Formats: sequence, structure tokens, C-alpha cells
Amino acid sequence: MRTGIIFKLVMLQSLAVSCLGQDFDFFYFVLQWPGAYCDSRQSCCYPKTGKPSSDFSIHGLWPNYNDGSYPSNCDPDSQFHKSEVEDLLNKMAEKWPSLACPSSDGVRFWEHEWVKHGTCSESELDQHDYFDAALKLKDKANLLQFLKSAGINPDDGFYSLKEIKNAIEEGTGFSPGIECNKDPSRNSQLYQIYLCVDTSATTFIECPILPQGRCAPEIQFPKF
Repeated sequence: MRTGIIFKLVMLQSLAVSCLGQDFDFFYFVLQWPGAYCDSRQSCCYPKTGKPSSDFSIHGLWPNYNDGSYPSNCDPDSQFHKSEVEDLLNKMAEKWPSLACPSSDGVRFWEHEWVKHGTCSESELDQHDYFDAALKLKDKANLLQFLKSAGINPDDGFYSLKEIKNAIEEGTGFSPGIECNKDPSRNSQLYQIYLCVDTSATTFIECPILPQGRCAPEIQFPKF
């Protein structure tokens, strides 16, 4: 009996070490359109700081494997500490706001992103580096401007999915993944955009695999 317990403990320790040292192949950098998040049956709540700007906001920076699978919750001992990103908090509130209800200051959202995804990148990035990298990527990927330059505006109009992809590819140099959701009238809406980034979280790359976004050929770009 004692031998069996010791064996199980050794196996658990081995799995923990394996997870902590787990490699990954690339990041998904995911940006969401707040107008589509809010224009759904679940609705939304603005952060305690007020309504965010009418721009794409960060959803997350997610380690991924080339086969489409991904690691998660890699280090249960590594918790989110607000003090470690104190100098980034204003930018995070602006560019990485939480729209979930009830209204919040975003800390729970950032904690979730770090624990589920950020801990799987600790071989490359510590907590401060992880959030700082996402903010810098946001500055590089000015998606709204890329779309507006192609005549695609958040005006409740419907635009070709192909045109949207082409505009983002023209702006970033790489093909994006597009995810749609549906409003209460069942219209397909532009919701999230996936860009791929190398393991240092500094350089956009061509995606090894793209998510299936279930978008219609013509999708709505809702106001916000």
C-alpha cells in the first residue's frame, strides 16, 4: 500500500515538472470587437472606469501547438499578482478591459488569462513580460485602422468576410483567423481576430493552423 502511494506521488511530481517545462510552438494573439461582445444575448457590463474606446481590445495571448491543441493551467503555484504589473495597469485597463458582468476593474479577467494561459509561457516570459508583450503587440496590430483604410467601418453594415481578411492581411502582412458570433437577430458578426506570434511574443508569423470561426460570407461590423 505504502509503495503504491509513493509511486503515485512520484508520478504526480513528474507530471507537474513536465507541465512547468512544457514547450509550445506559437501564440495566438486574440483581439475582440466590443460591439459584437455586447450585442449578444449575454450582453455586457462596462468596466468601472467607464465605456471602453471604440476599438479592438485584447482578449488574450495564448500558447498553442502546431496541431491545434494547447496547454493550459501549467503552474498552479504561479498566481496573478497585481503588484507585478503595477506600471502596466493603466494600459491594461485601456487596452485589455473586461466586459463581463458584473462591472469590474479587470483584475479577475487578467488573473484568469495569466493562470490559464500565461503560466504555460513561463519558459519564455515572466508575469510582467507576458502582459507587457501583449500590450506591445496591440500597438503593432492597429486592426481598426487597417479595416477603415479598406472602407470597412463599425457602422452596423455588412461586409465580405474575404474583404475583412484581405484588409487585415494587408495591414499585418499575415493571414488572420476570424471568429464570428451572432446577435439576438441571428446576424453573423465580426467578433474576434486571431493573429499568430512567435514564442518570444514579439513577432507576428504566419499561422500554422487557424481556428474555424463559423462566419457567414457576409458579416456585420456592429457599432460600439
